[in-house]
Amino acid sequence: MTVMQQNGKLKAIDISQELFSCKVYPGDMAPTFDRAKTIESDGYNLTNVSMCVHNGTHIDALKHFVSGGKGVHELDLSVCFGKCTVVEFAGIIGEDEIAGVLQICHERLLLKGICELSESGATALANSHVKLIGVESQSVGNADHPAGVHMILLNKEIIPLEGLVLSSVDPGEYFLSAFPINMEGSDGAPVRAVLLDRN
Repeated sequence: MTVMQQNGKLKAIDISQELFSCKVYPGDMAPTFDRAKTIESDGYNLTNVSMCVHNGTHIDALKHFVSGGKGVHELDLSVCFGKCTVVEFAGIIGEDEIAGVLQICHERLLLKGICELSESGATALANSHVKLIGVESQSVGNADHPAGVHMILLNKEIIPLEGLVLSSVDPGEYFLSAFPINMEGSDGAPVRAVLLDRN
């Protein structure tokens, strides 16, 4: 899929998981579907879906961990699109690693690779210009103890974008589009995340 621009072409790179084969956070309900109607029997297809709002590629709202925090429908959508920076890491990402990245990154930062944001790394982000942090894992922090990192980020209204697919994306600068489904009162929502590349 390509998106045309006046001065050339923008390549659209889908960085979302396919929903029904997606990774599922331990303990969450996996997405399923039921073909309620079929063309053969009813003249049309109709599908019912059951899922957790944190399945696959999704955004966390403040309400996920912050009592009284904003739901998905209250998020500032301008955070969900715009210039972003993709950087590659492996292992634990602490304050020093984030400090180096902050000198070059846009307000939207996507972390490629098998990595985990530590609380010190999250604190460095909380005191920075970053408004959205994306990761390939299903949790921006430690999967066994996710609350600490989430609380640090969400209390500063830094939005986690989790479950990305960045394996075929080179580090660098892109334009991100990652709008959540409008779900009033929800603590998270599925996202179709796309990077636009001018190269």
